[in-house]
Amino acid sequence: MSAPSAVTVGIDVAKAHVDVSVLGANLDIRRFNNDAEGHSALAVALQPLNVQLVVMEATGGYETELACALQGAGLPVAVVNPRQARDFARSMGRLAKTDAIDARMLAELASVLLRRDDLS
Repeated sequence: MSAPSAVTVGIDVAKAHVDVSVLGANLDIRRFNNDAEGHSALAVALQPLNVQLVVMEATGGYETELACALQGAGLPVAVVNPRQARDFARSMGRLAKTDAIDARMLAELASVLLRRDDLS
């Protein structure tokens, strides 16, 4: 019997909305508005899941309020360089690019980051 996997979240951020993928929990990719109401709804949806890490790309500022809202709700958040995320996706053989695929890839990146000893 294997240990339960950690719950990690990837968020693809756009100006008007965010696409969210959750690994380790039985949830489909969901879309939320990228505004205060959407940020609050997302935080409420994630809080009961015992999320270990949320990862999103830096997107020229569209991610800032969301990252702060999630951190304010007690969720661990990492904002990564888009080049690092793209390089990770390539290393995983992910060549297609949609919002949903990007969100899933960022959740997978979060899972990998959790295994690094130097990030605790």
